[in-house]
Amino acid sequence: MDSALLLLRLVTGLLVAGHGVQKISFRLGGKGLAGGVEEFRQDGFRGGRLTALAAGGTQVGAGLLLAAGALTPLAGAGVMGVMTVALTVKRPHGLWVQNDGYEYPLLLIAVPAALVLAGPGAWSLDSRLDITPWPAWLSTGCLALGLASGLLTRLLLHRTPSPATTPRNAS
Repeated sequence: MDSALLLLRLVTGLLVAGHGVQKISFRLGGKGLAGGVEEFRQDGFRGGRLTALAAGGTQVGAGLLLAAGALTPLAGAGVMGVMTVALTVKRPHGLWVQNDGYEYPLLLIAVPAALVLAGPGAWSLDSRLDITPWPAWLSTGCLALGLASGLLTRLLLHRTPSPATTPRNAS
């Protein structure tokens, strides 16, 4: 079981961290911070550099913490928050990723949620520091925090299309 949790933490955490690096730099095929800002603008978000830095920084930090099994409930909440935002962006395209759907963000919400509920396993920093198992109330609270933070971010930072850009029904 511990090796399975380690594998899930490493793959998920490092992929999320790498995705964050891409948002804010030219590393790993990223388009630099300007590219991250443009991505958020195209997706309808305001905030520019601050939004891109916050999203990319959260992905890097939470992803690395999740991979290490450090502060797992908080790391899981961080990953879930940014991926909840991504899911809301992709939702209009349907589920499947080949249609630019939300399949991948959903997976990157479910895996950290499962790791928060199951715990990081014996091969983790949390275990080495003897701070596991986390209390159920804390884990559950972090799950709610992750989802709520993503939905709140979407609500506060996403622009509503103006009537001039909203397509009208042809009658």
